[in-house]
Amino acid sequence: MDWSDSPEQAKFRQEVRTFIQQKLPESYRPKAGEATGEDEGFTGGWQADRKSTDPKRVATAQQWATALAEQGWIAPAWPKEYGGAGLSTIEQFIYNQEMAEAAAPSVGGMGVSMLGPTLIVHGSPEQKQEHLSRILSGEVAWAQGYSEPGAGSDLASLQTRAVRDGDEYVINGQKIWTSGAHFADWLFALVRTDPEAPKHRGISFMIMDIKTPGITVRPLINMGWEHGFNETFFEDVRVPAKNLIGEENRGWYVGMTLLDFERSGIAGAVSYRRGMAEMKEFLKGNGKSYRRQDFNTTRLELADRAIETEVLFNFAFRIVTIQSRGLVPNYEASVNKTFGSELHQRLSRTQSKAWGLYANVWDRSSKYAPMQAAHIHDYVGSVPHSIFSGSNEIQRNVIATRGLGLPRG
Repeated sequence: MDWSDSPEQAKFRQEVRTFIQQKLPESYRPKAGEATGEDEGFTGGWQADRKSTDPKRVATAQQWATALAEQGWIAPAWPKEYGGAGLSTIEQFIYNQEMAEAAAPSVGGMGVSMLGPTLIVHGSPEQKQEHLSRILSGEVAWAQGYSEPGAGSDLASLQTRAVRDGDEYVINGQKIWTSGAHFADWLFALVRTDPEAPKHRGISFMIMDIKTPGITVRPLINMGWEHGFNETFFEDVRVPAKNLIGEENRGWYVGMTLLDFERSGIAGAVSYRRGMAEMKEFLKGNGKSYRRQDFNTTRLELADRAIETEVLFNFAFRIVTIQSRGLVPNYEASVNKTFGSELHQRLSRTQSKAWGLYANVWDRSSKYAPMQAAHIHDYVGSVPHSIFSGSNEIQRNVIATRGLGLPRG
């Protein structure tokens, strides 16, 4: 396959590359000799900086958000009339690839990727006017309230209850795995407004200020001692009825709204490829003193991982090619997610294995930690990747039924 850019695509790629070279703040640029990973998302990066107590970090976050906003690149997929860039799928792919190559943090989070598209399609003029501009400016960050202790993969079983009381809804219940809620200003959630209706039809989509009385956000610390997830409790939370998005009891369909987002996963593929290149360079120099004694065995495994990163890279190109033809990736997206998440686990495991006992050093500042202990941290952090965003068991069912045409068991 020939994945070369057309002249127009090459021109746009150079535009993005030049922009990043000129505008990306120094503190966001990879440092020589340091390992880089995917955007830190809910544990660090831009989202953490905008809420930091350090004025310099806050200023840096605003500087980067302003630079992207001036280009319309905070929301590259949004239509231009709503403040986005209106980029084609291929242009989004190029933009995402170049941002990942530079390890540049994205801005806007779930407000850009999930809530914005929902408001554009289902929001009232007043809702659009109030919220879209604040997403695009980076002024407001959003968190998603979907999963519950008893409603994960079977999300439509959610039980958080919203009862109409005059001009308000009163919400009681619990959400879990609310990523980034500790950095968020507002929350969008699916709540049950009709417990008697079939489970997909009694759900409504609501938005609320996360500081509303009765909302409690509690941290969930993972086994790497990182805080990315939370559990969120609702105790008689009063939300104005005007914060209902779309029709009451039609929230399931409202929440499934997507714009023409590029969904190739190119950022992950670039990150894994870059990580292999960084490790290779480190091994040529100071890394030799950290290698396990029987490194030649691990060398072959690292070669396998390097090949697999190229396979994932080509999966990404396949997805964007499907989208560029106006089609929606189906089982192909499940193949991509399954392979990518399991590659992440294999990759971090093999990279940690290469350092032998030095891989047990957790302190990033220790002189005994190869590449600032990046690989052991990544190994521990990779465990849930085959579970979230649709568990790999569910993805394999999709591949079997929709891709291979096998009967449902």
